[in-house]
Amino acid sequence: MQSKSVVLAQRPVGMPQDSDFSIISEDVAEPGDGEIQVQNVCMSVDPYMRGRMVDRKSYVPPFQIGEVLTGGAIGKVVKSKSPDFSEGDYVTSHFGWREAFTAPTEGIDKLGAIVADPSAYLGAIGMPGMTAYVGLLEVGALKEGETVFVSGAAGAVGSIVGQIAKLKGCRVLGSAGSADKVALLTEELGFDYAFDYKEGDLLSHLREGAPEGLDVYFDNVGGDHLQAAIMHMRPFGRIPLCGAISIYNDTEPSPGPNNLAMAIGLGLTLRGFIVSHFNHLADDFRRDMEAWVTSGAITAKETIYDGIEAAPEAFIGLFTGANTGKMVINF
Repeated sequence: MQSKSVVLAQRPVGMPQDSDFSIISEDVAEPGDGEIQVQNVCMSVDPYMRGRMVDRKSYVPPFQIGEVLTGGAIGKVVKSKSPDFSEGDYVTSHFGWREAFTAPTEGIDKLGAIVADPSAYLGAIGMPGMTAYVGLLEVGALKEGETVFVSGAAGAVGSIVGQIAKLKGCRVLGSAGSADKVALLTEELGFDYAFDYKEGDLLSHLREGAPEGLDVYFDNVGGDHLQAAIMHMRPFGRIPLCGAISIYNDTEPSPGPNNLAMAIGLGLTLRGFIVSHFNHLADDFRRDMEAWVTSGAITAKETIYDGIEAAPEAFIGLFTGANTGKMVINF
């Protein structure tokens, strides 16, 4: 079997470019004892991958130049020499950025019975959905009736954060990067107030949407969004620090918020997290999110690109606002 894959051709400087990636074709080995051969059905591209393209220490090791990239993927077993996997099983793995692979089964999980399209298990019922779930409910310690602001609210994580908060009886504000996305948030996803962060002053928007202040700010953006949110937090507010996409492509360090001292007097909690800190909640998350998605209580938005060749374009599009909801590559 032949499989096309994407390799990192060079480390991006600033905004990633098509030339930073190469498409190669390689043979997929026959499985040996304890191994399976998987044909990927869909794969994920995520903003955190930008950090792995820089040669620096982080919570995950950097991608190496000339090696096939990795990322979340859903595939179907086509050959098995493992007693734990059968042909036809859907599996989740980190062997994305390729059409097919053969590997030992360590780190590959069976999806079991699925109740939605496979791509949903890369988005709302996958890592971004679980990030929203644990970030809001555990890190953010959300309480019924509170006021929540989420930045990047039309993205894979933010769109789920806002909907969970609405399910929990909260008032929800969101920022997004276009009028169409703002309309999506208020007209389809149930946000109480949304605004285009490119139009007007951030703090003015927050004061209009939440006159009495914010209890929780779910931060996907960092930078000016974080500064404005700190300025408008209520006493003992919580700020889950999920991402900082505004600075991922910076070539020089960006200034941090200059009002962090407000966190002292207000008793704020700012807590960074990654989803793997909460793997013990995976079963609870899947049970709840499958129920919400299948009942229609949560809408799983996706932006679909077709074919492995489209993966670099889709990844770059994460930083230019090309996606609404989860960015997915279908094969």
